[in-house]
Amino acid sequence: MDEVRWERMFPDQLERRFAESPVLYLTYGLCEPHGPHNAVGLDTLKAHGIACAAARLGGGIVAPPDHWHIHEVGDYAIWARDTVGEVARDWMTAVPPWHHFKSICYQLRAADRIGFKAVILLTGHYGQNYRDLATMVGLVQPFVGARLHSLPDFEADPAGFDGDGRAGGDHAGRIETSQLWAIEPDCVDSSRLPPADAPGPHFAMGPDAARARRRDGEAMVARQAEWLAAKARELLAAHDAVRPTARLLGFRDVERLWDTVVAPALPNFLTMQRDGYGLDRTVPPDSRWHLNWLAAEEG
Repeated sequence: MDEVRWERMFPDQLERRFAESPVLYLTYGLCEPHGPHNAVGLDTLKAHGIACAAARLGGGIVAPPDHWHIHEVGDYAIWARDTVGEVARDWMTAVPPWHHFKSICYQLRAADRIGFKAVILLTGHYGQNYRDLATMVGLVQPFVGARLHSLPDFEADPAGFDGDGRAGGDHAGRIETSQLWAIEPDCVDSSRLPPADAPGPHFAMGPDAARARRRDGEAMVARQAEWLAAKARELLAAHDAVRPTARLLGFRDVERLWDTVVAPALPNFLTMQRDGYGLDRTVPPDSRWHLNWLAAEEG
């Protein structure tokens, strides 16, 4: 199998792939509960696996995956209280929004410094973070030479999981479990599924997880890889048509971009709100999820 993972290639291999297609895939996810039947790294493993399939199909290089993502704040804390529960250990690799988005700015700097013409930012972690990512990409694009596109993985399958034209994902249910099963079969164990009548919550498991099928996941990943490869070609063409001169080269460039462009807009990001969906929900003080619920506002 053709190697596409940045960290596993030798310099001559990287140079060859870059010359063939100067596209970089940045992938994001989170270690978090995904039911008793899935490995906790599902989000990142899924996004990284899809990106690798796209790069093998259409060219490009896949950066090392970023397993640290937004959780425990705002709507994420509300969701966790309902679906994870008051467990002692949730095994999350959570960071606040300002940490996540600033890290991405530094990742884009690395892409620009090397000379990539296109960067696709793919997240396997859902919630309002992917909308904020699109907002940030729009803010920083004028200052970055590479043409950028961000999305959650399900947007790369516009036909929908069942081919009904309803694109969307789930959480540790039929869709995500099928995807992970296709990408990392050792990370799914259906024998760990609870009985259908067992009371929940089951570590944030989707209600239809038992309907997951590896073959369905393989078909979805193939469609997503094809869509992303086409998007990469589109971004390369856009770069060559514009021939942008803006570049992020040094650390100071990133800090200046953050301080003057992103940070002033950050308070309006959806992940910085108490309830990013505007439903006026709260986390009670006696919940373990209350500790960081207001952290975004305070940050």
